[in-house]
Amino acid sequence: MFTLTEVASLNDIQPTYRILKPWWDVFMDYLAVVMLMVAIFAGTMQLTKDQVVCLPVLQESKSENQHGSLAKEVTLGTVPPTTADNKANEIQYTQTPSPAVKISEPEPTGRKTNLDYQQYVFVNQMCYHVALPWYSKYFPYLALIHTIVLMVSSNFWFKYPKTSSKIEHFVSILGKCFESPWTTKALSETACEDSEENKQRLTGATSLPKHVSTSSDEGSPGQTTPMLTKTGVRFSAEKPVIEVPCMTILDKKDGEQAKALFEKVRKFRAHVEDSDFIYKLYVVQTVIKTVKFILILCYTLTFVAAINFDHFCEPNVEHLTGYSKFYCTHNMAFMLRKLLVSYIALICVYGLVCLYTLFWLFRRPLKEYSFEKVREESSFSDIPDVKNDFAFLLHMVDQYDQLYSKRFGVFLSEVSENKLRAISLNHEWAYEKLRQHVTRNAQDKLELHLFMLSGVPDAVFDLTDLDILKLELIPEAKLTAKISQMTSLQEVHFYHCPAKVEQTAFSFLRDHLRCLHVKFTDVAEIPTWVYLLKNLRELYLVGNLNSENNKMIALESLRDLRHLKILHLKSNLTKIPTNITDLSPHLTKLVVHNDGTKLVVLNSLKKMMNLAELELHNCELERIPHAIFSLTNLQELDLKSNNIRTIEEIISLQHLKRLTCLKLWHNKIITIPLSISHVKNLEWLYLSNNKLESLPTSIFLLQKLRYLDVSYNNIAVIPNEIVSLHDLQHFAITGNKVEILPKPLFKCTKIRTLFLGQNCITAIPDEIGQLLQLTQLELKGNCLDRLPSQLGLCRLLKKNGLIVEDHLFDTLPLEVKEMINLESTAPFANGV
Repeated sequence: MFTLTEVASLNDIQPTYRILKPWWDVFMDYLAVVMLMVAIFAGTMQLTKDQVVCLPVLQESKSENQHGSLAKEVTLGTVPPTTADNKANEIQYTQTPSPAVKISEPEPTGRKTNLDYQQYVFVNQMCYHVALPWYSKYFPYLALIHTIVLMVSSNFWFKYPKTSSKIEHFVSILGKCFESPWTTKALSETACEDSEENKQRLTGATSLPKHVSTSSDEGSPGQTTPMLTKTGVRFSAEKPVIEVPCMTILDKKDGEQAKALFEKVRKFRAHVEDSDFIYKLYVVQTVIKTVKFILILCYTLTFVAAINFDHFCEPNVEHLTGYSKFYCTHNMAFMLRKLLVSYIALICVYGLVCLYTLFWLFRRPLKEYSFEKVREESSFSDIPDVKNDFAFLLHMVDQYDQLYSKRFGVFLSEVSENKLRAISLNHEWAYEKLRQHVTRNAQDKLELHLFMLSGVPDAVFDLTDLDILKLELIPEAKLTAKISQMTSLQEVHFYHCPAKVEQTAFSFLRDHLRCLHVKFTDVAEIPTWVYLLKNLRELYLVGNLNSENNKMIALESLRDLRHLKILHLKSNLTKIPTNITDLSPHLTKLVVHNDGTKLVVLNSLKKMMNLAELELHNCELERIPHAIFSLTNLQELDLKSNNIRTIEEIISLQHLKRLTCLKLWHNKIITIPLSISHVKNLEWLYLSNNKLESLPTSIFLLQKLRYLDVSYNNIAVIPNEIVSLHDLQHFAITGNKVEILPKPLFKCTKIRTLFLGQNCITAIPDEIGQLLQLTQLELKGNCLDRLPSQLGLCRLLKKNGLIVEDHLFDTLPLEVKEMINLESTAPFANGV
């Protein structure tokens, strides 16, 4: 048995899909129900009352022999029927009884069989199958089958697996979108924005100047400066979300549900728009119904005249009954004929509706749907047109109520989604929460780092004391006019964040921003307004600067960056971009980190005569580029992480009179040429992580050298000539093969940091006490048994500056250890 709950669930199926059933489908469903009732009624009547009644038809005698036999039967006392007049259908019986026979005839004995009645029943049943046309017998069943086929054809697309799942999801999403509070809020905002009364109230309340209040209007000629128009920069022209009294309040739960609906609509659209199977299936089932209508109409009209009241039957039973022909009446003929005419009338109406459906299907392209009216009536002008099955479902919904499509379009608009994200974002990231995320960096500047948000919270612009703003993985970052409140802001970071700015915000950034970091995947992600920040001092670009059409560093003209001093490029360049030469009059530092891509062409460097610092990291260079020798103002050259094996051309660096720092670390240099002594102004020399086996004496002729780093090479001996470096303050030879420390080393009394770790040193000379300015000493990783007590003479050496094994530290005299510990803890104690 079925429970009431199961029966009730069956009733919910029809209302679920009612929005996808246009009037013709509903009308055809009602016609199918009426046809089904006609078929069931006819079948019921046929099962209960359908029968034929037959009477024999008397015919004239065929021969005289038959009359003789009849006379003989009369003589025997039988009463055979004879035909007297066929036209009048009168039966006459001739009986001439014989007195002798009548007297001698015995009374009938035995069982009465009613054989005459059984003969008539038998004849009626035989004539029902022989004389009655097949259409009279099977019309109700055919009508029932046809009706069931038509009903199945009307609802097949709701049940077929490949379409039912999409339809179910669509109806579910459509209902949620229709009832969502965000839909009501978004449409009410549109109504308020279009209201002249509200516009006047807003104008009076804000009291903004005319050129400011209309700066964000889309298409306004006054919203961009001539410079922006010339360079093709496009600013965000979206209207800001303005809270007006008529708007409803959206709580957090409704906001989360609306965001989930946006995601569902996006995925459903991508899933449904890739095919037109639902449309084709609906067309096919409509064609099937039309063909079915034509088929039913054709053969029904042919057999409608076959349903008659009277029939003549000639069963082969003359040897049983004595009659070869019977006249029969069909008692259901009148009712079946009326029901058949009614069924034909219903089929005709059904067919006309089918033809109209086909006309509607092919009258216009239903696989394309435009929200043009919705865009005109609302502020969401970005609602996209849809196609294929998605478009067809929306066309079907329009037949039910166009309001559904209007409210559904809200969830196809990116503007609507951005507004929702902004509201939810502002609820979640209030001023107090943002203030908790503000930190102070090493330069004692206030810094805020926002990561993977849907946008920039409005409360950010209330942090007026913020110095650095970092935005990472925020796809819809937008800087509004409120950023002009952040008067302390001088540095901004955009990490995979193609930010948009309003005109007022750009004007503020153009005048106040000093440092900008942009990290991107494709060069198109770099905001075009970056190239117009005329007061920018530092620009850091990290990402792929090689475009597909081989335009090296596909940047806009950098000519407008008039005050740019530092340009940092971390990319995969094959040549120095030519448009960087626009910066040559004022650029002082150029950094290129190439991530292993070979830098081939560097001719553009020759024009950058004012360059003071140049870094070419990981550029697969094999020699010092000749273009560098033209940079007469160069002070620092860093060629870290290349494939340089020989530096014979280092003698050309003598022309760079201002060069004081040379970094050739992390290369494959085997030897240092003697010509290095010609670069007399060097003060910092980095040669670590190479393949050096010895230090030439020419290095020690660099009298101004203060910093020498030869760590992680294969050096075994420190030459005594090191004593010539009177100004040496830092010496690092960690990770080599040194066994003995020369005593002349300790005559360089200005040494402050001395790194001797990871060597083969067995003893530290007592002369180490001569290094009175020593603050850092690394000895870890050697073969030492003790530390000299003369370390106590190094008054500036603290415990945290002595890098050595603990057991070696314990070999020091107690007074030395106490002194080192006291000196290291005293500042801490004073701080406490």
